[in-house]
Amino acid sequence: MGFGQLVTGPPGAGKTTYCVGMKHFYELRGRRVAIVNLDPANDVAPYEAAVSLEDLISVDEVQEELGLGPNGAMIYCMEYLEKNADWLRDALTPLRDTHYFIFDCPGQLELFNVHGSFRNVLHRMMNEWDYRLCTVHLSDSHLCCDPGSYVSALLVTLQSMLHLETPHVSVLSKIDMLEQYGELAFSLDYYAEVMDLDYIVEHIGNDPKLAKYKKLTSGLCEVIEDFGLVRFVPMSIEDEETVSRVATLVDKSIGY
Repeated sequence: MGFGQLVTGPPGAGKTTYCVGMKHFYELRGRRVAIVNLDPANDVAPYEAAVSLEDLISVDEVQEELGLGPNGAMIYCMEYLEKNADWLRDALTPLRDTHYFIFDCPGQLELFNVHGSFRNVLHRMMNEWDYRLCTVHLSDSHLCCDPGSYVSALLVTLQSMLHLETPHVSVLSKIDMLEQYGELAFSLDYYAEVMDLDYIVEHIGNDPKLAKYKKLTSGLCEVIEDFGLVRFVPMSIEDEETVSRVATLVDKSIGY
């Protein structure tokens, strides 16, 4: 049986930094870790990938040969991975019994919220290859400074949870940089626990520039609260206590 976590989130959320930091955290505690690069456009990663999708296919090659744009090329790469999933299985197998996997995933959210290829590969890993996997979805904490961006982050996180159908740990990343972003309207705990979202709706209603979106925001918040699934864990990759909290939640979710 293999164990690991898939690190997802929009561009700039700190996925690669998280992967490097979490690998270091685990290794200090005696766990052997292999980072798997599943981003075919990530050719300058600050780590040595044990397995890299670029060895199978790369975005640059697809763009050059097929004339696709960046997003189209990325989707093509995921569809190609789905058709050649045995390549991934064979690449992981030598490490499966000795290493814990951290999968560094692309930032194109449509791959994890809408498109089915990556989900299909993921489900093969869990159902056919006997891997226990948790998705760690990162959202940059600076999104809390803007109510509209915060609601958007909630929706993206919820959609990812429903689409991928894996154990899920949602993280507010870079909390050590919050002071640089500006003052929050509410406490960090409020944003992390996704408390009564009526306060967010009222906050938007009190802003002349955003008031026209109050009804829409109210409807979206109702959907989020009806599901009742999204909670965030605040984390700074530089803070051992918050990293440990995330690591513990991930381990519990997959029975490691």
